[in-house]
Order: sequence, then structure tokens, then C-alpha cells
Amino acid sequence: MLTERDLAALRAPLSFEAELAGRHLRFESTWGLFSPREIDAGTALLLRHVEVEQNADCLDLGCGYGAIGCTLAALAPGGRTLMVDKDFVAVDFARRNAALNGLANATAQLSNGFDQIDPALRFDLIASNIPAKVGKELLTLLLHDAHARLRPGGRLYVVTVNGLREFMKRHLRDVFGNYDKLKQGPHYTVALALR
Repeated sequence: MLTERDLAALRAPLSFEAELAGRHLRFESTWGLFSPREIDAGTALLLRHVEVEQNADCLDLGCGYGAIGCTLAALAPGGRTLMVDKDFVAVDFARRNAALNGLANATAQLSNGFDQIDPALRFDLIASNIPAKVGKELLTLLLHDAHARLRPGGRLYVVTVNGLREFMKRHLRDVFGNYDKLKQGPHYTVALALR
């Protein structure tokens, strides 16, 4: 049987450090969030292939505890980075991690996809590690909304499980008119579409 001390240890935030896109970052997470003890392979693959201008305004869509968003904010200190997730615990940890890394240009808020993001906001770059289980209907909405919210010349980076590779290829070509497979690993594919 677990003691109160054991339970307290389980409730304590998990802490780890990671080197992402050449930036050393610290993270706190908790049980129940995606990949709470380390950066997952899909996110790591995405961040090896993302190119960010120093003044880019970025969006981390489905941010979890903010691994992608914090990296984007570190790479684009002259821009603003918004991190959104539908999970209030994820948003809380994304905010904590932005503060932990001194990223004053990063904010986090609750939003299911784009539905709570200020309609006037436009982005130079949107990045997402899209969960495989969200359903093709939501994926379709996310791609259309991302296209509408990118500035001309803006870029959408997505990483998905390989099983969604052909779906993403078809739909990115349909919505954006283009598709570039940046990297296919054993389990994940990183794709880029330009507005």
C-alpha cells in the first residue's frame, strides 16, 4: 500500500531538461499529460526540421506542456508565440514552462483548435504534433483554420504518425495547394505546407 509520502511524490511535478533546435530548455509536467517524462519522438523529429525567423509570430496548436511552443518562442525572441490546448492542465504547465525558461514572448490559453483564439490574430508559423486519435473531421477543420490564420508566406509544420501520412498529403494539397514531406522516420512523418 502506498504511503502519503509515496502519493505526494506522485503528485509532484515531473522535471526534465532537453536540447531542442539548439536550445537548452527545462520542463515541468505531470501524469496525465502526453509524454510527461521526456520529449516524445514525434515532437523531437518536428523540431529538428522547423525553420523559424527571429521575429516570427508562432502558434503551437495542441501544445501539451509547451515543448514545441517554448522552442518556437526561444527561436523567435522578436515575435510572439501562442500555445493552445483544450486541456486546462496542459495550458497551466505550458505557462509554467514559458516562465521557467524566461520566455516572456510566450503565452498559453485554452482553446479547442482555433475556437478560442482571437479571430484577428495571424501567424507566420503554426506547428503541431497532431494526435492520431482526434478524427479526420477535426483534422480537416484544423487544416482549413490554419490556412485561414496564416499570413501570406506563412508555414504550417505538422508531425503525425505514419498512418496519417497519405491523409495529410491529400488534405494539405487540397487546402494549401502544396505539400512537402520534410522527413519520414520509422513511426512519424514531418510535413510542411506554405500559405
